[in-house]
Amino acid sequence: MTPTTGRITVQADDAVADIPPRIFGSFVEHLGRCVYGGIYEPGHPTADENGFRQDVIDLVRELGVTCVRYPGGNFVSAYNWEDGIGPRELRPVRRDLAWHSTETNEVGIDDFYRWSRKAGTEIILAVNMGTRGLKAALEELEYVNGAPGTELADRRVGNGIAEPMDIKMWCIGNEMDGPWQVGHMSPDEYAAAVDRVAHAMKLAESGLELVACGSSSAHMPTFGSWERNVLTKAYDNLDFISCHAYYYERGAKSLQDYLASAQDMQRFIATVAECADEAKAAHHGDHDIALSFDEWGAWYSDVWNRQEAEWKAQSGKNLHHESWPKAPHLLEDIYNAADAVVEGSLMIMLLKHCDRVRSASRAQLVNVIAPIMAEENGPAWRQTVFYPFAEAARHARGTAYSPTIDSPEVGTESFGPTSALDSVITWDDDSRTGLLLMVNRDAVDAHDVVISLAGLPGFDIAACGVDKAIMLHDDDPHRRNTAYDPTAVVPRSLTVTVADGTISSTLPAISWAAVEFHA
Repeated sequence: MTPTTGRITVQADDAVADIPPRIFGSFVEHLGRCVYGGIYEPGHPTADENGFRQDVIDLVRELGVTCVRYPGGNFVSAYNWEDGIGPRELRPVRRDLAWHSTETNEVGIDDFYRWSRKAGTEIILAVNMGTRGLKAALEELEYVNGAPGTELADRRVGNGIAEPMDIKMWCIGNEMDGPWQVGHMSPDEYAAAVDRVAHAMKLAESGLELVACGSSSAHMPTFGSWERNVLTKAYDNLDFISCHAYYYERGAKSLQDYLASAQDMQRFIATVAECADEAKAAHHGDHDIALSFDEWGAWYSDVWNRQEAEWKAQSGKNLHHESWPKAPHLLEDIYNAADAVVEGSLMIMLLKHCDRVRSASRAQLVNVIAPIMAEENGPAWRQTVFYPFAEAARHARGTAYSPTIDSPEVGTESFGPTSALDSVITWDDDSRTGLLLMVNRDAVDAHDVVISLAGLPGFDIAACGVDKAIMLHDDDPHRRNTAYDPTAVVPRSLTVTVADGTISSTLPAISWAAVEFHA
């Protein structure tokens, strides 16, 4: 079929906001092999003196991750942070109720701080609001950030970290609306709890940036009302509200609907932003509540649901005394080409709303629903979803622009008629460089696309040139990279033409593309 043409046009007033570095964050949870066998494997040939895999760190740096949310996730809601400090041989072994696993505590906040310094990432720290709360949060804050001279800060110094860790951003609990969460709460209960904790933490350090739990999904029965309740109660001491959204093809009504998943994310952002604005207005407030989309990505959650159902059926009503597994293989989804296009589309949507979404964590980082896979005592390799994230994280700088898109449409059951093409453009006026990100979300047809960049501020048409143009697409959208064939699906060159500040190309069905340009 002859491709139909879409047009993308950007003007100065399409500017959204400066691009926050934290929008390129990730997530490490004590879940499956994310920590043990992922970032940490002391017997691995590349392991450093702290047991961390250098090959994984190298890929994290290549991915361009700026910050990492830690240590959960569901895990944090029954976690004692003190269990992971001090000599490893003295740390207690615990049961983890979230993932029905044995937690050895070989890695804790001290170790993760050392890993983060080597990986070049900021830490976003989550505190336990399930089985603990105010006192534990304040003590952890003093331990990690306190100047020497107090009992807890001196304990950190004694554990080999003389300087304060200077962790600025803190998540006050995780998914506390979820009935699966240890210590889950009603909206009123959590609103009161987060208000107390946020107030006390700001008394300790007024410069902290605090994240309240939002709804764990847009499908929760309290979605929207939860955010209104929490933000209205605790507005004064909050800086962010969290958003969580996962997508997968079998969870959509069709492949075409799955490819349009970013439309659901757009609705999510709009709803939560409205709640935040209402809370500000109710308080006659002096600051905006930003969104932290601190869990997002593709997750084949039906696979986990089956595993969990089987475990519950096997457990029955009997008592059991067998040991829980250590670092079991959980949530190790292997992504395909269509997943990469969807994740590229989700990243575009985050950037197009970076005036409200000021932090985001692609979940997770290694092995567990992750862009990086690490074989035990073997190599680490890139999943298909690695590439769209890495391109944006490494090259999106300056200001994000949400261009006008005149596109052919596709029909979706979930979202109605939807634009086949989507795009965001970033432009750094200082370096005179930009990044054009595009997706063709059409499951069937290719589309020509013409992009006019001349409206960018200070854009020099005569100097316009393309530095790199790449595309991720496979004729089989379900083709995957694997440990045995880690480069089955990788970006390849995209043919483009450049004339008078306009870039033209053709995007095949189910494709993601990036063009680095200068002017």
